[in-house]
Amino acid sequence: MTDRTTWTRAASLDALEDRGRLVFRKDGRQIALFHTPRGVLACNNRCPHEGYPLREGNLDARCILTCNWHNWKFDLESGRNLYGGEGLRTYPVEIRDGEVWIDLADPPFAERRARILASLAEAREDNAYERMARELARLHRLGADPLDALRESIHWSFDRMEFGWTHAYAGVADWLILHDENEGDDETRLACLLEGLAHIADDVLREPRHPFPDGTRAWDEEAFVGAVEGEDEAAAVAMLRGGLAGGLGFADFERAFSRAALAHYNDFGHSLIYVSKVGHLIDRLGAGVAEPLLLSLVRGLVFATREDLIPEYRGYARALARWGRAGNGAAPASGDWSGLGIDKALARAAESSAAPPGDLYHALLGANARNLLAFDEAHQDRVRVPIDDNVGWLSFTHGITFANAVRKQCAKFPELWPPALLQMACFSGRNAPYTGGEPDGGSWRVEDADAFLDRAVEGLYDHGSGEFIVSVHLLKTVLAVREELRAEPPGEVVEVLAAGLNRFLASRLKRRQVRRSVYQAMKFVAYDG
Repeated sequence: MTDRTTWTRAASLDALEDRGRLVFRKDGRQIALFHTPRGVLACNNRCPHEGYPLREGNLDARCILTCNWHNWKFDLESGRNLYGGEGLRTYPVEIRDGEVWIDLADPPFAERRARILASLAEAREDNAYERMARELARLHRLGADPLDALRESIHWSFDRMEFGWTHAYAGVADWLILHDENEGDDETRLACLLEGLAHIADDVLREPRHPFPDGTRAWDEEAFVGAVEGEDEAAAVAMLRGGLAGGLGFADFERAFSRAALAHYNDFGHSLIYVSKVGHLIDRLGAGVAEPLLLSLVRGLVFATREDLIPEYRGYARALARWGRAGNGAAPASGDWSGLGIDKALARAAESSAAPPGDLYHALLGANARNLLAFDEAHQDRVRVPIDDNVGWLSFTHGITFANAVRKQCAKFPELWPPALLQMACFSGRNAPYTGGEPDGGSWRVEDADAFLDRAVEGLYDHGSGEFIVSVHLLKTVLAVREELRAEPPGEVVEVLAAGLNRFLASRLKRRQVRRSVYQAMKFVAYDG
């Protein structure tokens, strides 16, 4: 039965016929009324695109209403958007004794939520940032859980990432930390969700699905690590599924994932960074996202590049074999690593393996922070360099974000300190050739680290970068530094870490190397013959 209490008189039929269109206002709503050959029709006056008044639009004989600001077109009878954007809300109309009545009743909550999520799915497919923002705002205004948008996006995207996890999921984990810190600030919280959601959409834009292998096997940590080492995705996936089916959670898998991530200098450290993030995502979004996130992470581990197998890192295996066999019990100071290339950095780490792991960790964290301070920015403008020299600011930040993951994972699994510390040395040695002498700590010194970090975090909410790869590095570097400083490292490390972040945030990031790319391409094809 229709609830007649939701109906209200909007206008006289004579007035509407005389003018052709009117706007009725009630309780903050603006509803446009149109007298058409198909009867009186009513819709929201504000275009769902950017809010311009539809009363000023064009209406043709087919009852197609055009918003003249951006040419969006709607079927006025159904509200359907002819161009595939957000639909237009329409209202039932009755004529009673020469008066126009409209029904202002809202559809049921479940129907409205489903409609918003469906529209949000379309926005993801189109990688439409502003539309995603509007749908998140609508979901929030409805009183639904905006985190559902992230949950659905993970299920939609996990098998579109051809080679597994990307920075997008890692970024979502960090954005959720900031989201939760801003309780009561709806605008900031939605900004965090929007950035995470939009990054996922951007990373899988126009990607087809890449199905995972079928099959289930009992979980076996040793066999799982061996399957990842052998790049056997089917076996690793089957064991993960078997563990999940048996009631295991990420805590039961975490050591195996951490071992697999550190079995090599994997994906320039990203593998361990991703392992350190996935648990928080599952805890925050619920067990429903565990399988898609972990399947994607398994794929990422299987397909990860293994930098320790290329010539410049072959000293890594030798250093790992020497670990704990010799050396003194004191860790070098962070400055003692300055200027050391990969082999010398690895050798110094191995020689110091008798030192407490935490001391060696802080020395290497400080060494990588000093590299941030000493990066020679002129390198960004050099053209005639080999491909191996395509190193920039983001490469330097990895030394910090990887270190952050090392501290967290090795605190849980101390047996992983040796490969983790040696890989920190790989970062330090790899970046050292692109530094310019002693770091300029004075110019970038931070007097009040807490206040500085508060400003740095605030800047993330309106970062201004058009590239998600840049904004996510800003995000993860700021939060990694904040976490490391909160862990209370030695004073020397505090100073250099804060100063290094300060310099990074204030520096120019050259992202497109046009001339360098052309130079390297011409050199490359010349060798092809």
